[in-house]
Amino acid sequence: MPSINYLRAAKLSLLLLVAGALLSACASSKPASDTAVVEGFKTCEAPRPEMCTREYKPVCGHVDTGIRCVTTPCPSKRHQTYGNACSACADEKVMGFELGDCASYGK
Repeated sequence: MPSINYLRAAKLSLLLLVAGALLSACASSKPASDTAVVEGFKTCEAPRPEMCTREYKPVCGHVDTGIRCVTTPCPSKRHQTYGNACSACADEKVMGFELGDCASYGK
């Protein structure tokens, strides 16, 4: 008859195996359509800039509107042209940006 410690170790190993399989399945799933990866999209990183130069290299910022929906279409983001990447990322509501003004993307 197996000891109680052996059974506990077997149960723990099985639990860790199942948890690992679930985590790897979640990590390899495709992003949702609202969070789809846009080619050329660059995410704003922390810490956010506090001061920026005044150079003009326009970017199209993806601004979080704060709206959360359960159905689509959902206006959870809008696009706004900023003078440069630094000034876009200085805005706390900007999630990231694409190079060029928003008009060049038809947004």
